Amino acid sequence: MTADISTTAALWWAVLASGLYHGINPGMGWPLAVSSALMERRQSSLFKALAALALGHLLAMAAILLPFSALLWLAEWQTALQTGAALLVIALGIYLLINRRHPRFLARVPPSRLALWSFLVAMAHGAGLMLVPIYLGICETADAGHTAAGSLMRGTLSTALLVALAHTAAMILSGGALALGTYHWLGLKFLQRTWFNLDILWALSLIFVGLLALLLTH
Repeated sequence: MTADISTTAALWWAVLASGLYHGINPGMGWPLAVSSALMERRQSSLFKALAALALGHLLAMAAILLPFSALLWLAEWQTALQTGAALLVIALGIYLLINRRHPRFLARVPPSRLALWSFLVAMAHGAGLMLVPIYLGICETADAGHTAAGSLMRGTLSTALLVALAHTAAMILSGGALALGTYHWLGLKFLQRTWFNLDILWALSLIFVGLLALLLTH
């Protein structure tokens, strides 16, 4: 029982840590919130942009996690699902290491549609997919295999939504802190001079999460 509690706690910390990591990454959009606030010369525009980014990111997380929550009704296939999800995450990480180009369709989304842009960026970069092995691990420590089908359905669905919400809250907290700091003290010139690219680290982290999930599954 103690091992299950500690494992579950570690997995929830991983949900929050991945959210903080995604928020820090400029590719998830916090510089757009800064730009919006500076152009309109209103701090409220920054918070409005952050809210749109959070909504898009949350929808992307839910779009990935909810189908897996439905699949977990088949409790006897849980190990196979975890293995498949881990391999999928590893494959995406390898692909992103080889292909460094960002999808062109993202450039066609107008700046006024930040929620849509955030959703598409999260999907294209596999942000939600990174959560899948962690989410499946949380469901496994809940001993879903001994739960009735109705309870299992409600449990996996609520867990998926809670994972998506916790991750997005951590993401917007870290990204929002950077956006506020840049808006009030550093400015866009600082951002242009010190832009940091986390694409390689992002791809490596996907591979790491997938390999770790495989080790914990077998």
